[in-house]
Amino acid sequence: MLISSDAKATVKIGEFSRDGDSRVPVKALDHDFKPDGTATPVGLLLPEHDELSIAVCTSKVTSDCIVDNFEHLWIENQARFPKIDMLVFLQDNGPENSGRRSQFLYRMVQFADRHQVNVRLAYYPPYHSKYNPVERCWGVLENHWNGALLDTVEAVVGYAQSMTWKQEHPVVRLVTQAYESGVRLSKQARKAIESRLSRLPSLPSWFIDIHYKAAG
Repeated sequence: MLISSDAKATVKIGEFSRDGDSRVPVKALDHDFKPDGTATPVGLLLPEHDELSIAVCTSKVTSDCIVDNFEHLWIENQARFPKIDMLVFLQDNGPENSGRRSQFLYRMVQFADRHQVNVRLAYYPPYHSKYNPVERCWGVLENHWNGALLDTVEAVVGYAQSMTWKQEHPVVRLVTQAYESGVRLSKQARKAIESRLSRLPSLPSWFIDIHYKAAG
């Protein structure tokens, strides 16, 4: 099963102008003052089913944050797909989820073993992220909130909930957990994780298979 994943650009929370149009007059700050906070929408799309989920994260989007969102999606949906034996994650090769990011790969090996499902990580090359299906959802969200003030996290969540993708509203949740950035594995731990990975010889950083270890 395909799962298309991507984090949208971080949204500054505050009375900032978004240079859009609105049906009602909107007063916004004319200077880019310090924001009240930030929120980053992280999208997970099932392209074969046109189903979109969005996690609005108030913390930095780290490797752990990304995998936690993968796990939440799969826990919520695995009963629907009992015969699925491989999940294919379509992603940009960003710094927190790249094919060389040890903490991300460590968490994905744990994911595969915990849920007894094989995983394939498939990355888009630089400047080709527009081909990642979930990327199309962000244009819809931008057009939806348009010139509105995103002055609270609740406003960001509300607009994400009220947008439509393929005539359906996405499943949206707010994630307020704080994630620590810069988590690294030891050299020995990295070696152990690498032994669990099957890399495509010609593109070792761009296509990676993880085969789960059977429980027991």
